[in-house]
Amino acid sequence: MALLYRLIENKKAIMLLFVAVAVFASLQAYFANLKTFEPDGVLYTTYNNYVIFRQSFFHLIQDKDLYILYEKEQWDLYKYSPAFALFFAVFALLPNVAGLTLWNLANSTLLVFAVYYLPRISLRHRGLILLFVFIELLTSLQNEQSNGLIAGLLTLTFGLLERDRYWLAALCVVCASFIKPFGIVALALYLLYPDKIRLTYTTIAWAVLFAFVPLLVVDWDQLVFLYKSWANLLANDHSASEGLSVASWLKTWFGWPVNKTLVTVVGVVLFCLPLFRIKAYQKYTFRLLLLASVLVWVVIFNHKAESPTFIIAASGVALWYFGQAPKIENLVLMLLAFVFTVLAATDLFPRFIRNEYFQPYVVKAVPCILVWGKITFDLLVKDFSSTKAQDFDLTKPNNLTT
Repeated sequence: MALLYRLIENKKAIMLLFVAVAVFASLQAYFANLKTFEPDGVLYTTYNNYVIFRQSFFHLIQDKDLYILYEKEQWDLYKYSPAFALFFAVFALLPNVAGLTLWNLANSTLLVFAVYYLPRISLRHRGLILLFVFIELLTSLQNEQSNGLIAGLLTLTFGLLERDRYWLAALCVVCASFIKPFGIVALALYLLYPDKIRLTYTTIAWAVLFAFVPLLVVDWDQLVFLYKSWANLLANDHSASEGLSVASWLKTWFGWPVNKTLVTVVGVVLFCLPLFRIKAYQKYTFRLLLLASVLVWVVIFNHKAESPTFIIAASGVALWYFGQAPKIENLVLMLLAFVFTVLAATDLFPRFIRNEYFQPYVVKAVPCILVWGKITFDLLVKDFSSTKAQDFDLTKPNNLTT
């Protein structure tokens, strides 16, 4: 057991593990056979999502519409901002195998760095957080998606806010939001910290920069056209899907013909209620639980949530569980999340169970919904001012890093 703890507390070993899995996922996808996404369809690379991101840069500099389907090049649409397409030049200008590997490494290592940057949490618990999300991260990396990057940026935002590094915290929030718009939910974290005026103008400054930086390669009219096209895509995208979300859970489990907008509004209200506990803002555990709430909320109330998206929610679950005193009910919920969320897409469960039960009944989302309910309950009723609420030693002197 002592040896296991030493491995968990070994930052270099954990980082090497996450680097190795990023390289493995990249090479696995790069050397895999071509595949189709529909019967008798066009053949595409296994790393199709990376191709979508890569081609967005070339479409941008060629003054093309980013938000239409280029069926001969890729399967599915590009749905991110023009700024993201420009910044993807870092990867797009490299050979595919190098760009793909670097992209997955960015997703993997940023999350590791963000978790180790969290203050007041022991090395052991940081290692446990990362091991909890490891399989979920692999799922995201095997789909070449940006979700590991989003989880890392939102987690890093919290660490930077805790250290009063507001310019960099605002950069992380804006960067996440220009990759996936739901990153804007992390703005709620600003309410927990002083000097909100500085947080406001730094965020506006970064947002303006990100909004207009594509003018380096396109003219004004083209940029306006791209934003209109993006807005139209997102509006149509919202009406066409329910994903692994609360709305889908209510529909498939209870047969309720729910309105997705109404469900989201209710989710926003429930998310905001703990923010009225202003006196609790000074307690680290309250702030950490609100970060966990953000990470889970942006997935379970996302109408486009799919299996690779859950690295973000799994990060929230891990922070919630390992960031406070252990309780039996929390342990049960954490184990449910590990088995039915983290392991749900793996071969641990036979394919027919995954296809006939897990996917139709959005099983992967259910433990995260339950955990988010518990997080919200704790944020609303827990006595964070009492000594009992702070009795969990998150900062063992012998293994604390800051």
